[in-house]
Parts: sequence; C-alpha cells; structure tokens
Amino acid sequence: MGGTPPRHRAPARAGPARVVVTGMGMVSPLGADVDLSFEAALAGRSAVRAAPAHMAAGLPGMLVAPSAVDPAQLLDAADAGLDRATQLALAAAAQALGQAGIRPDPQDSGRFGVFCGIGFAGACTLDAMYARYHGLLLGDEAGRRRATVMHPLTVPRLMANAAQGLVSLRYGLRGMGNTYCVACASSAIAAGEALRAIRGGYLDAAVVLGAEAMLTPGAMVAWNALRVLARADSADPASSCRPFDRRRNGFVLGEAGAALVLESEARAGARGARELAELAGYGASSDAHHLTAPSVSGQVAAMRQALGEAGLAPDDIGYLNAHGTATELGDVVEAGAVAEVFGSRGPAVSSTKAVHGHLIGAGGAVELILAIQALRTGRLPPSANLDDPDPRCGALDLILGAARDARGMRAVMSNSFAFGGSNASLVALRAPAALLAADPP
Repeated sequence: MGGTPPRHRAPARAGPARVVVTGMGMVSPLGADVDLSFEAALAGRSAVRAAPAHMAAGLPGMLVAPSAVDPAQLLDAADAGLDRATQLALAAAAQALGQAGIRPDPQDSGRFGVFCGIGFAGACTLDAMYARYHGLLLGDEAGRRRATVMHPLTVPRLMANAAQGLVSLRYGLRGMGNTYCVACASSAIAAGEALRAIRGGYLDAAVVLGAEAMLTPGAMVAWNALRVLARADSADPASSCRPFDRRRNGFVLGEAGAALVLESEARAGARGARELAELAGYGASSDAHHLTAPSVSGQVAAMRQALGEAGLAPDDIGYLNAHGTATELGDVVEAGAVAEVFGSRGPAVSSTKAVHGHLIGAGGAVELILAIQALRTGRLPPSANLDDPDPRCGALDLILGAARDARGMRAVMSNSFAFGGSNASLVALRAPAALLAADPP
C-alpha cells in the first residue's frame, strides 16, 4: 500500500483534517455501477415497475424498483447462498475498492474499518425461511420434519452485520467497524460515523456500505399496512412516484448496494490516490417527536450541524439531494426545514427517489454518491415526474423536467431522515482541481 509521493497536494485548510473519497461503487435499480446509475438519474429514467405476482402478496397495484442486475451474477458461485442484501453490498464494495486501488490485506489493515448501514437485515433469507417452515408444516409428517431442517448458516446470513463482517473478512480489514440499523438514515449515519472515526484518529481509512433488499411478500404486506406506498399510475406505472408534486401519494420500495472508500488526506496522498471528493460535514439529530412523523426542528439541526462541521455557509451548497419520499407530510416538512436553513436563496433541489425508489438502508449511500457525481460533473439530476409542484414546497428551487447545468459548484448536501426520528445530513466538497483526473475507461 506504499506508492510514490503525490505530485500535487491539496491546499492547507484550517479546521479538521480532510477525509477524502477515493472509490465509489453501486448496484442500483438504475444500473449496475455508478456511471450507469448516474446517467439514468440525469435522464430521469425511472426503474419503477409493477411488482411481479409472487412479490405482490395478492395486493393489486403494488410497485417496486428492483436492482438492474442480479448481484449474484457479479459474484463468485460460493456467494450464491448469501442474503441478497449482502450480495449487493459485496458487489458494490468490489467496485469501490477497485476504483480506489485497494487490494486485500493492506499493510495498515488494523486502521482500515468497515461501516455498514442496513434497514431490514436478511429480509430475503427470513421470508424464505418462514415460507418453507409454514408451507411444509401444512404437509404430512415427513414434510413437518423437513420444515425444521434449515441451512446451518441461516442465522449468519440474516444477521444485521453480515455484510460488514464479510467485507471485512474478504479484504482483510481489521480496523473498527460497525453496522447501523437506523431505518432510512442507516447508511448516511454509517458514512458520517466513519468520517468522524477517521478525523478522530481511530482509523486512517474505511469502507462505507449501504445495502437493502426487502422486495419480499412479507415486507410488501408490512409496508402496505403503513399506507405510505405509491399507487400505480394507470397510464404510466414508471411515473408513479412524484416527490414534491401536488399529486404525490407515497414512495416505491427499491433495493440496492452502495459503497464508498474514505481515507485521511495523509493516507491518500502518501499512496498517490485520486480524490473524487471530500466528505466534509456530517450532522445527526433525533426528533424526539413521533415514531413516523418528521419534525422541522430535527431536520434543521442535522443540516446546520453538517454545515458547521464542514466550515461552510448555507449559500456554499450548490445542490441538495433531498430525502424527498413523496409522502404527503414528509415533503412539506422537509421543504420547511430546508427553507429555514437556507432562506429564500437555497440550493437547487431534487429527489432521485422518483426514479430509483426508496432504498431504505441503502438510500443514504446511494444518494450521497449521486450527489458527489453531480458535484464532479456539474450536472444536477431532476426530480422526475414533478409536473405540478405543491405550493407548500414553493420555497425550494426544484429541478424540473431535465438535468440542470451547475458547473463550478463547491459543495453538495444529501439528506436522510428516518422513521424513529433519526436525521442525518452529509456535505461533500469538490476535490481541488490539481487532484482531479479523468475516470479510467
């Protein structure tokens, strides 16, 4: 993990040590990697579709946003039995570590951690287990005996820290690592806590993972009972999710894996790594308000904390990837919180959930990566399907219709606000021009 000294150094900046992003990976409903996913987001190309009959659990009009590729196809045959969420995390981690030039068992492995965010851990394994158990119990005596015989690795496959543990094991990363199960804010919090661990001197590098795969009959029934899922548009099911639109009626569940490699500036510089961006700010708060209803004050606190940690003023943010779930209350509350933080001249705003669905535990990492890509390219993805903006969200500078050009942006923010009242905001800064390089072909 040595390498020649870097030819360029970032200018010194007062405040906390810089933590840089050197690798990113993604397997999402929009595409099998970061570039394909971002291209689809820019085009407003929706991955939402009607749920197949076996997944819809007898509920008419159910919608899903499945991964664009079966993650098992991207892995070795030995990984075929893993839970789908873990497979998505492994595939994304391989891309991110490959882009960063990190090989297994780095010399400083004791200072290289893995942080993961996930919501319904092992959902596919759990659903299959119960289907087998209850289905066979209805049969004859031999069937009832078979129902109690499960794969010996069932528990390791469905446990919440399976993805974190396997990435750590596969790449020999022995530093501190944790799994965060904080509903929709899970992987945003994982990224923020990894940032703080590196800044605090506990680690020199970390892989941040976000994973979710809960497109199962059991999960669909449960989410449907909350009455937060979008109803299918009869003319065009793909346009059914409409964040900030007057006609919005809920979100669509999706699945994805995403990964980022974070390194201290010193470590990245010592090995001549290419900086993609700087992860500069993290804010987290708890509403202490309601289990499922959001709070303006809690969201405001997270955004202001992230700005303060990054040493930025509100008008330094050029783009905000909003939590934007397309729920009646959620969009209005977030619009009010953004207006309170940024005032009347806030950043350009969009919610990419319109095209990739609500990815729950993977959402924070996916949306942070899309925001970083917007920062790197100067192209901002639109809020797809937004034809009639809700006037209660009128304070937002919503990106309508097509992607917007915003070259020269200095910083972006990504919001993730979760059931349970957990809020997380992340701020990324553009890498110094001297450290930027074209992506490899």
